[in-house]
This record gives sequence, structure tokens and C-alpha cells, in this order.
Amino acid sequence: MNASDEQGGVETFVTAIKFKNSVFQEVLKPENVQDLDKDTFLGLCAFTASVRRRIGAWIETQDFEKLRMHIVALMVGEVDGSDVDARMAKFCERFPHDRSHRWVRDLAAEFLHFSDMEKYPLMTRWVWDYAANTGVIREIWYADDIDHLTLNIADTYETHLVLREEISQFLASNGVFRDVLYYVDLLLAQIYADYISEQGGSFLRTDFASEVDPLEFTRRMLGLDGIDPDSGRTRVKLANGKRFHLSNVEMMN
Repeated sequence: MNASDEQGGVETFVTAIKFKNSVFQEVLKPENVQDLDKDTFLGLCAFTASVRRRIGAWIETQDFEKLRMHIVALMVGEVDGSDVDARMAKFCERFPHDRSHRWVRDLAAEFLHFSDMEKYPLMTRWVWDYAANTGVIREIWYADDIDHLTLNIADTYETHLVLREEISQFLASNGVFRDVLYYVDLLLAQIYADYISEQGGSFLRTDFASEVDPLEFTRRMLGLDGIDPDSGRTRVKLANGKRFHLSNVEMMN
């Protein structure tokens, strides 16, 4: 994260994650989520990279009221989190099980996590995807032949709780004792961003003459590049090819 010094330091990224968290918390409060409207929903989706690529076109042909009801059901559960896996599974079952709807799990994971970061660890596919056997867990797994291994680790709530605890302990051993939940997210994103950079490094160096921002993928994984707070222009692409503009820009301030 040394590259962050040129962009205000790592604290700038932590502040951005805190801001994202505050927006999701406010919108997804039990008393507010019941009245979630489509524009506000798309505003939240702008903060989730894998969702914003698909949601704009998808939502044009769908009944938003049904989606809102599914989101409300997703957000309400047992205090101890014992039903998290069941709630996520039920939410995902509302959608077709094909490649074009893989974003659904990420939507559920991000909405849960950023509505209550302490209760819900980040459970997106880039953190761990059992079916694809890819994600942060694979990148930090210690084994000489990791490239040839299939990790038999379920992508469950418990798995992600354990991962968060391990990352938290690592941060503590390196002197991070404040804002730990935010630093966990940042470190997870940086780990996977490094993987993406390594996979595409040769291509990027060949096709781009200008220097590549080393933290571009980190911001993207966390959705911190989703909205221009001045104009309200988002990265959500609508069915007509245009970018969705958030009408209530004050929501972002």
C-alpha cells in the first residue's frame, strides 16, 4: 500500500470505506429499506463493481417492487447470524443460475456487509468462490503446489468469519488496532488487486504507454470509484448504453 502515499495515504482509503459504509447503513436500516426506491438502489449498486456492470440493463425489464421485497427479506435475520447462509441462498434462488447472474451473490454480500460490517464479513466472490476455486483465500493459502490444488473450502458465513479473524490478527501483529474492520476490507481488496495486476500486467504494460495506477484495482474491488460526487454520474450502465446519474447527489455528501 506504499503507492497510497501519493493519493493521500492509506487513511484516505479507510475514510472512503467508512463513507460507503455510512451510506449503506442509512439506506438499509430496517425502517428505511422498506421504502427503497430504484434510483437509490442503483446508487448503492454503483459501489459494487461486479453488480454495476450488469444491473442497469437487467433492471429495465424487471419488477423492482419484487426485488425490493427480496432485499427486505435478505436484510432481516437472526441476531446471531445463524441464518445468513440460508438468507443468501434464498435471495440467489430468486434469479437464474447462469453466468450472466453471478453478480447476484455479490449484491447480497455487499448489502449485508456494508449494512453491518461487524456482523457480516465481506463475502463476495472475489474474497472466495468455491465453485470457481478463486479468490483471496487461494492467494494467501500456503502450499508449494497451490496452482495445482483444489481447495475444499465452502464459501459460507463461517468461512468468512474465520478469514476475517485471521486477517485481523495479522493486522494487529503489524500494529493496526483502530478501524480494523475497514483495514480488513482494504487488505482483502489489495491482495486480490495484486492478483489481477499480475494476471494482466504484461497486457497493461504492452497496451498502455502511460503509467498504470497501482491502486486502480483496489479501488474497483471496493467500489470506491463508483460515483462522481460532484455530478452524480455513476458507473452503472443502463440498457440504452448511457450512465445512470444519481438525481439525489446529496445522498453522497
